[in-house]
Amino acid sequence: MKFLIVGLGNIGFEYDGTRHNIGFDVADAFVIKHGGSFVLDRHAFLAKSKWKGKEFFVIKPTTYMNLSGKALKYWMDKEKIPLENVLVILDDLALPVEKVRLRPSGSDAGHNGLKNIQLMLQTDRYARLRFGIGSDFSKGKQVDFVLGKWTDQELPIVKDKILKSIDIIESFAAVGIERTMNVYNK
Repeated sequence: MKFLIVGLGNIGFEYDGTRHNIGFDVADAFVIKHGGSFVLDRHAFLAKSKWKGKEFFVIKPTTYMNLSGKALKYWMDKEKIPLENVLVILDDLALPVEKVRLRPSGSDAGHNGLKNIQLMLQTDRYARLRFGIGSDFSKGKQVDFVLGKWTDQELPIVKDKILKSIDIIESFAAVGIERTMNVYNK
């Protein structure tokens, strides 16, 4: 069975380690754990790995955040991966740094990556793992905050949440979204 894991972020060294690139960071950690490596391919960096009889196609779109749907749709169609086996990982301002939340559907919540994905898929019914980045910024400073680096106080929490996110991805593939949400969305 095939799965498409899509870590959202922006390409470029200047975005490494920023809140907005947490999707890339989770994708990297998953691939490292499962013995793969990324190569530049069509619309994305792509890594393939296997775990418990499941085949994972992990992508980090090279289209920039606001065109992420192009890469997702291309790899979903190319590998004939059903929508129920697609998981998008993204940053979420509405969740505190301590939280990750798995959802089977929902609005784009103003996230440009999700807006484009929903445009390309013509639905909001796809799994997404929302990684809380908090909202500790003053008025007018949202862009600086989202594109900013994690604080020294946040880093240990973020590292733990990345490990939890890997567990969630594995559970999503092994037992499905409903059972995974019951375990991890507490």
